[in-house]
Amino acid sequence: MAPHITDTPWNVTPLTERLGIHYPIIQGALGGFDTRPLAATVSDFGGLGSFGALGLAPDAIKAVIADIRALTSKPFAINLWVSTQDEGAFESGPEAFARSLRPLTPYVEELGGAPPAFKAFDGVSFEAQARVLLDAKVPVFSFIFGIPPREILNECRKQGIVTVGGATTPEEASALEQAGVDAIVASGFEAGGHRGSFLRPSEESLFGTFSLLPQIVDRVSIPVIAAGGIADSRGAAAALALGASAVQIGTAFLGSEQGGAAPVHRELILQGKAGRTALSTGFTGRLARAVQNQLFELVSSNEMVVLPYPLQRALVKNLTTLAEKAGRPELMQLWAGQSASLSRYPDARAFLDQLVADLALIAPAISVWSKAMRRGQS
Repeated sequence: MAPHITDTPWNVTPLTERLGIHYPIIQGALGGFDTRPLAATVSDFGGLGSFGALGLAPDAIKAVIADIRALTSKPFAINLWVSTQDEGAFESGPEAFARSLRPLTPYVEELGGAPPAFKAFDGVSFEAQARVLLDAKVPVFSFIFGIPPREILNECRKQGIVTVGGATTPEEASALEQAGVDAIVASGFEAGGHRGSFLRPSEESLFGTFSLLPQIVDRVSIPVIAAGGIADSRGAAAALALGASAVQIGTAFLGSEQGGAAPVHRELILQGKAGRTALSTGFTGRLARAVQNQLFELVSSNEMVVLPYPLQRALVKNLTTLAEKAGRPELMQLWAGQSASLSRYPDARAFLDQLVADLALIAPAISVWSKAMRRGQS
């Protein structure tokens, strides 16, 4: 006998129960555009708010955690990058810096700035950042670009910290499960921002979300979160139908007033003008998806000799900071996913209200179908 659609509420999944959240909705870390209010808004609503702390010093991360806890008593995630610099970052010198700066200099000067001087890279320690999360006993520790050392994962387990790792290929998902991670984000190349690959180069790990997701669901026994190209209830429902325990949404929140994007960046997303996106290493040294504007073409051209991450990121930021102040979106770094044109809500809470209202109508039947399919395959 087929189960009735009310047997299990659509919003109850293995991951929502594990995280202690009401809805299977996760705000993706926004690569420097995260804010405390956005994370708290999503968490208070019943989803999981996130804050990307990749470039922050330990003391700054500690302050972020305290601030979020002052805004919400609900679970939230802090996201880090396991790999914090590329090979050659420490050795890269002034000659390479000058060569990479050359094509950007005319635009820096046009905007009234002075070309930056070379500064030797001093690095950021993932272990020191992770230590803060452990000491603070954050509810959820999410990460990309690798797998944390076993001792860190073991301590998370002892303290009841849920660990969530990012996978861009089925093989990466298997490696995460074998390491003892609690849940996996299946990240398709439609997503805005960086591709967090770690077993093979990102350029060789380009799976679409709805190809990657079922392959990972069939491969692992832990909850899987779908990410990449999900911006409304249709994408969320499709992900749940393919076996996801939750969906992770980034660009739709990037367009909200609670997020940290510049007004001109938010306007571009909300007005449907961020439709042309592509992948490039030119912004930061690592492959990432952004709007194809004038800056995208410049940093992706043969003129640009890309420095190792994060040197390239710091170099380009000199220009993008000036462009943001001048209101020049054509020279800004505009992260956005392929479904950016579907983003409609300037208020994160209004977006969540509509998303849940829509899913309440369509997700129950999809959830039953998905469970039946999995039973049939077992």
